[in-house]
Amino acid sequence: MTIGSKATKMTARIAVGLGLIVLALLVPGLLRPANGNTPFVMTNMRGHPGLSVMTYNIEGLPWPVRLGREAAFTKIGARLEALRLLGEQPHIVVLQEAFTDQAKRIGVEGGYRYIVNGPDRSLAGAAITTEADRAFQRDASFFSGERSGKVVDSGLQILSDYPILSVRRMAFPTCAGFDCLANKGAVLAMIAVPGLGEPIAVVDVHLNSRRASHVADDRSLYAYRRQIDALDQFLAANVKPGTPVIVAGDFNVGQRPARQAYFTAHLRKWGERAPGAVRDALHSCLAAPAICGAMPSDAAFSLARARDWELAVPGERAELAVDGLSVPFGHEIDERMLSDHVGYVAYYDVVRKRPAATAIARS
Repeated sequence: MTIGSKATKMTARIAVGLGLIVLALLVPGLLRPANGNTPFVMTNMRGHPGLSVMTYNIEGLPWPVRLGREAAFTKIGARLEALRLLGEQPHIVVLQEAFTDQAKRIGVEGGYRYIVNGPDRSLAGAAITTEADRAFQRDASFFSGERSGKVVDSGLQILSDYPILSVRRMAFPTCAGFDCLANKGAVLAMIAVPGLGEPIAVVDVHLNSRRASHVADDRSLYAYRRQIDALDQFLAANVKPGTPVIVAGDFNVGQRPARQAYFTAHLRKWGERAPGAVRDALHSCLAAPAICGAMPSDAAFSLARARDWELAVPGERAELAVDGLSVPFGHEIDERMLSDHVGYVAYYDVVRKRPAATAIARS
């Protein structure tokens, strides 16, 4: 690419960003769809450190599975850049299905200083050790993409305004159907949030789909359960007990009772290891309108689909309490979406816990 073409592209990006800001002042709801979604509130009125985290599956599948996605990625990057110029960008973003080069540039175009990718194509999953897993592997079908190897990486990215201190990655040992063409797994970043005094763990994950995998439900369910098991082991091995954790991404739970039951059981398990219950952002705000305000319509839409989740695990010295939601990437004014998923932001009130009082012996 020539210097002139680079300059032209940069000028176009700046024009798009500035144009969005100008139009946002004239047309309320342009940056946020005009469908009742609540505005961004970046200032924490209680004096606690605040944190905002967005999860978004950007539908970045490569050719020939998806065509013509470049314009949507450009709009996503430009909107994040415009929000930054307004001071309203999410502090941390976790992306799924960022498979293509242009999809992977969203964080750069959005102005994020720290960007890490999830597992690449070559990262191997844990070794298969059980007879049930070996039997599952023997039944793998070439025609369902299960014997073709990894065609793309995990598609996971974490974007952060705050320093990323360390990174851990994990590829799932088991997969089902066409999901096997991607090296799905999880990526964990330890992030230094200003004012907190200790880093928090942010985990981006994408679990096996059901219908999109194009295999029988019992087969995709087996892989799904084994992936949740692997995620649980990954967290236990890489997160120091007592550390605040946000686990977000496309969990592909949906409305299937068997998936819901296994997912919920592991949330309880994580809560038993932590000093408090695990809370998901969507249900937390649905149950507390006095704190969060009215549920954004696209957040309610995402909740009903039950695929995209943000889960907050409390730490020993800090609690991550959700106190708001907004949806910068939902249904546009024309009712279209930039992806087949909603991208929503959860706002966390980061509350330091008081140490337990020490009893003083009296004679």
